[in-house]
Amino acid sequence: MTSSQPLSRDALKAQAKRLRKALEAEGNFVSHGESLELLAHQMGYRDWNTLSAKAGNRPDTPLAVGGRVRGRYLGQAFEADIIGLRSIAGGNGGWRVSLNLDEAVDTVKFDGFSNLRRRISGTVNKDGRSVERTSDGTPHLQLSLR
Repeated sequence: MTSSQPLSRDALKAQAKRLRKALEAEGNFVSHGESLELLAHQMGYRDWNTLSAKAGNRPDTPLAVGGRVRGRYLGQAFEADIIGLRSIAGGNGGWRVSLNLDEAVDTVKFDGFSNLRRRISGTVNKDGRSVERTSDGTPHLQLSLR
């Protein structure tokens, strides 16, 4: 597991806290420091300092290539695999995301014509909503983050 980038340091500390509480519920009392070390070993790292250094100071990101996401595209619900992801700096931040949908969505709202798409791309802000809107004001792409 050491080849991939771990969660953020804050997310790892929260996970260690949950581990400590779960162990306490079973009658195994460990300190927070011991739970950090246990977590690092579980994730394949030598110790907490090594895992912490690998995580760095980057913020927690709810999206990752290879991950799953659900949301709405042009008002239609979908579930998809994330096949591309690029962080966007400045302003409100966000991501340029490429998705492979489980089921195709129709991008046309006309009964006499269809345009089905399984792969879509879009730019979303930190809330998972695109700036681009349909004529009724609905974001083109809305991701459920969390």
